[in-house]
Amino acid sequence: MSAGRPTSVGRALVRACHPEPSGAVTVAVVLLALHWGASAGTAVLVGVAALTGQLSVGWSNDYLDRERDRISGRRDKPLATGALGVGTVRVAIVAAALVTVAASLCLGVRAGALHLALVAMAWGYNLGLKSTILSWMPYAVCFGGLPAVVSLAVRDDAGPPWLVVAGVLLGTGAHLVNAVPDLEDDRRTGVHGLPHRLGARGSVDLATALLLAGTVVTAVVPADGLDLVAVVALSACAVLLVVGRVAPGRGPFLAAVGIALVNVVSVVVRT
Repeated sequence: MSAGRPTSVGRALVRACHPEPSGAVTVAVVLLALHWGASAGTAVLVGVAALTGQLSVGWSNDYLDRERDRISGRRDKPLATGALGVGTVRVAIVAAALVTVAASLCLGVRAGALHLALVAMAWGYNLGLKSTILSWMPYAVCFGGLPAVVSLAVRDDAGPPWLVVAGVLLGTGAHLVNAVPDLEDDRRTGVHGLPHRLGARGSVDLATALLLAGTVVTAVVPADGLDLVAVVALSACAVLLVVGRVAPGRGPFLAAVGIALVNVVSVVVRT
């Protein structure tokens, strides 16, 4: 790709970083950090570590999949269309990874080591786990582990176990619905993860059950039952579940991201 204008390159980098989940994860961890009493500086560090970790994962995903995306005709992938240069993305990945390491270690040894392990797990998905029956594992581990990172950084403990359980359920559900729109393209290019083995209908059905279960855990456990906030959160997530089942393209995944954010807000308000 010839050198483009900085604004064009910047827009292409944003498109290639998987901006929706990157932004949602960053907002979620900052909300949790502030809720648990983090100072402004710690909240910023948590946000920077999460964001740059997500950027490195998103960019590396598109970088490693660029030939597959080109074969599949993915017009929404700047690397596949030539709107973004391979060298530019390599530099961005290295820069994001270096900032992730620095910001993570500034959170403390335990929080930093755990966060870097989660980022490595997400990279493992990009590097090959996505093509195995264990494709769900990086999503489950990362969604479940991120609250523990925040809690270790702010409170020096791993946080409530039920929040880890909810994260595992929500993360696995998000993986399933994220893969559904690309099942046929993936099969043609050699990817055979869990969603490809379940099929579109099976993946959506299982994802619905997992997302609902994660929401119920988050709504019921913190207050030992239902209250007004729990009812509102459950209702909002139910609407998103319905939307996710009928929405085309990336709609189901965006609905899953919305469910995760609703659950984080519910935790912040109620605990």
